[in-house]
Amino acid sequence: MLGTIFLSLNLSPKALASNPKLEPRRAEVLFLGHASEHHNSRLYAPWLATALFESGINITYTEKLEDLNKENLSKYDGLVIYANHDVLSKEQESAMKSFVESGKGLIPLHSATGCFKNSDWYIETIGGQFASHGEGEFTSEFEAPGHAILQGLEPFNTWDETYVHQRINPDMTVLTERVEGEHHEPYTWVRNVGKGRVFYTAYGHDERTWKNAGFLALVKNGIFWAMGDEVQANVAALNIPDVSIYDETISDFTKRYEVPKMQEALSPDESKKLIQKPVDFSIELFASEPDIQNPIAMAWDERGRLWIVESVDYPNTFKETDGASNDRIKICEDTDGDGKADKFTVFADGLNIPTSMVFANGGIIVSMAPDFVFMKDTDGDDVADVKEVIMTGWGKNDTHAGPSNLQYGFDNKIWGVTGYSGFNGTINGEQMNFPQGIYRFDPNGQNFEYLAGSSNNTWGLGFSEDNNVFMSTANNTHAGYYSIPAKYLQRAFPKAGEGEISPAFDIQPIQKIDGHYDAHAMTPNLRQVDVVGGFTSAAGFRLYTARDFPKEYWNRIAFVNEPTIRLTHNAIIEPNGAGFSEKDGWNLLASSDEWFGPVQAEVGPDGAVWVADWYNFIIQHNVFVERQAPSRMVLPFEDQPHGQGNAFQSQLRDTNHGRIYRVVYKDGKNKPMQLSKEDTKGLIAALKNDNMFWRMTAQRLLVESGNQAVFGDLYKIVNNTSVDEIGLNSPAVHALWTLHGLGAFSGNNSEAIKVATAALSHAAAGVRKAAIAVLPTNQSTTQAIQEAGLTGDKDLNVRMHTILKLAEVPASAEAGAMLYQASLDEANAKDDWLQKAIFAAAAEQGDAFTDAIGPEKTDLTNRLESAVANERYELGRRSTLQYSPDVKGKAISISTEISQRRDAEPFGVITAQGDAQNGYSFYLEEGKLHWVVKQNGKSFEAVTSATLPESYQAVATISQDGKMEILVDGKSVAAAKANSAFTGKLAPSVRSGRDFGGDRNVGSYKDEFSFEGNLRNLVLELK
Repeated sequence: MLGTIFLSLNLSPKALASNPKLEPRRAEVLFLGHASEHHNSRLYAPWLATALFESGINITYTEKLEDLNKENLSKYDGLVIYANHDVLSKEQESAMKSFVESGKGLIPLHSATGCFKNSDWYIETIGGQFASHGEGEFTSEFEAPGHAILQGLEPFNTWDETYVHQRINPDMTVLTERVEGEHHEPYTWVRNVGKGRVFYTAYGHDERTWKNAGFLALVKNGIFWAMGDEVQANVAALNIPDVSIYDETISDFTKRYEVPKMQEALSPDESKKLIQKPVDFSIELFASEPDIQNPIAMAWDERGRLWIVESVDYPNTFKETDGASNDRIKICEDTDGDGKADKFTVFADGLNIPTSMVFANGGIIVSMAPDFVFMKDTDGDDVADVKEVIMTGWGKNDTHAGPSNLQYGFDNKIWGVTGYSGFNGTINGEQMNFPQGIYRFDPNGQNFEYLAGSSNNTWGLGFSEDNNVFMSTANNTHAGYYSIPAKYLQRAFPKAGEGEISPAFDIQPIQKIDGHYDAHAMTPNLRQVDVVGGFTSAAGFRLYTARDFPKEYWNRIAFVNEPTIRLTHNAIIEPNGAGFSEKDGWNLLASSDEWFGPVQAEVGPDGAVWVADWYNFIIQHNVFVERQAPSRMVLPFEDQPHGQGNAFQSQLRDTNHGRIYRVVYKDGKNKPMQLSKEDTKGLIAALKNDNMFWRMTAQRLLVESGNQAVFGDLYKIVNNTSVDEIGLNSPAVHALWTLHGLGAFSGNNSEAIKVATAALSHAAAGVRKAAIAVLPTNQSTTQAIQEAGLTGDKDLNVRMHTILKLAEVPASAEAGAMLYQASLDEANAKDDWLQKAIFAAAAEQGDAFTDAIGPEKTDLTNRLESAVANERYELGRRSTLQYSPDVKGKAISISTEISQRRDAEPFGVITAQGDAQNGYSFYLEEGKLHWVVKQNGKSFEAVTSATLPESYQAVATISQDGKMEILVDGKSVAAAKANSAFTGKLAPSVRSGRDFGGDRNVGSYKDEFSFEGNLRNLVLELK
């Protein structure tokens, strides 16, 4: 690695201790880049940040010229410029001038001499201006080898642009020259400006130089020199631990390197020295070993006390086979107000791999596959004496793929996510089977809903203050947005044709919205198994939902953890049509301590962001695949026996460490408080708190109290039409949902309906959306929506949720008319969230929509009309429709193309729905197509007899009167007659390419009877 060099100083420990001005700390440097792949600052700034980090320099990246103001620049010791910005305003010039002359460092690199052509001061200050360039490979010559910057360095060879400068300021010291024949071009120089210093080098066009160890060392020394002796002394006084485990010099931070040994664990105080946090913030330790170990999840109760889930059994210790249950839930309290926990109470022990918890009904619900368990203390000793399993069936075959992130939602339901271990069991008497995705249920375990599937192991879930739902997954989706229930998007909806107005992209129920691949690690070697350099294990997704941090964070920046490369990412969430997009906000925290492992980060009761640090050198789960991730590039050992949690076994997995940190802003105000279900006045006041934690906690307690005497207080909050600095009225949102949870809208409460109806016109978009959601699903609500004009709301997110409400209300001419009008709006056709919402509602409204269609039509209207009239499902070769289509009273048609594969006769299940009592199956066995219908246990079957072609189209139908038919290439080849169409819903849902096996099979075949052969263009149609 690049060694630390403190320039022009001989700083012995005694000398450091004798300097009363010393402030042991890391140096802070602002890097001004730009949004361009030419001079790609977005790529190179992170490399420089990593190269400098071990030396004690933090880099903060920006592309905003607005950050060149006096207040912001005052936070930094140095300013790096590597960009192509043309104009520097007078205010920005003045701020930069004050910054440098006051004693700070200015570090223009390469293209910075082409910046700010309008500023004579800037050109004079940095020492020259770009004039022209060629290109080539060269080695510059040292002209001032005795200068502090060049100490310990050697001339280096690289390919780069061969800059020629103009307007060169003679008041400079040239450090290196590029010599070309008789021409000597100054290539690296320094200047003194007032009390400050300028370091410039013309090197740095592309990655060939930015990966050069000599260049990185030169820039590091130049930055230290420019920041001045006092900053160097402050960094030296911090006594940063050397944690490098690599013998070789690393300058290419995009590669993986062999890991020769494990880094030693650090104490919390030493580890903090290797954690970068934003300027003006501090990172404060709340709890650590030996008081806590392996914190995997956090939550706070209504008294503001931290509860943590500790798991030392993860990943491979199973109570079912090992007889061991070593995990705990622990309450961590700060009883003396010093910001550190000093009281630890074990609420529950004897647990086995719990992954999250949420407060409900006086206790907590714990996700602990295969169960969800309700735990409660009934005698006031903070120890659980009630442990009740409320559901079971969560997969445990892979312990990093189970349920997690339980949270109390705005709708007074418990929300959560699960990974690919999924669920297969019975909930409230209903058999359910679903994969990775997002779900919700009532706090008593009733009314479970699987909402949508995700793309991979899912470890993040979060709500915005206006009740938008976000999540993150493993393997390159660190930001996703859940918008439309998946049950509405199973039906096929035709895409716009060529030349028609169409959206920029197609959306899924959970839409990947992340705007970048790269994560910005401070560790030199990316010890990742896959998605190297990106988010392979994105965990958590919690927006900043308080007001102690600067305004740029409010309801806008989400914290996503990436423990494999030791950081907590700032994901900036911004509106994008009816949905959202994410952009790179770099990091909240990043560390070069290869034990630091943030797994959860969220806003606590005090407005700070609390971070659970798993603190373990081994964070990886999977057994490595050699061609994908050679183990020697990730860990210093090869042996990886497979454990029963589908993770590799290793005695080096640590179970002794764990930390909880608080990230605190300098102007943050710690406002300790407590809530009680009995203190109604305090709960109402807490609904107006500026921290969503307290608002949501107050909402939960009010709903749990069942106290309808608070309606009047809640009406007053909703009737307040003001908005805050970012356009929100969060108290009104919570008040509406509290009314909903207390049953205000489920009866004949005309005043509650009046208040919510008035809120449809609230100035805050989030309040309008909440009012839409809480109003009953009846005709009066439809009319209220129509009168408020919300299907044309200027806020497209509100518009989408309004349209989705029309999927829930009874069919009516008014609802149909609003959807028809929405189909004429070009803005809706350009936004896939909106056009899919319109399709979802139009499909539910059915004839009410098609009857409302007038003579004026758009391409979107035509596609909607066709899709509503033809209920169509496009099936994969081997897939399952998560939600069983309603076949009651409908004709069914299944069509597909079948052909041989490698001259082998095809066979197997084509598609099936239902079970052996009521269902159907279309399958191919021993050269014959079978079309089987079961109704109330009675079987009806059509079977082909003629020899089938090598390749053909096959169709199976049952009409509304029960007539069954098989067609091959359009010709009827078999027929039968059932009693009628199906008279009820079928379960399990539609599956293609195989059946479920066992006694639920519809046909007489055994096991899954998976299809072998080519199966294409498989479509199910209902009419």
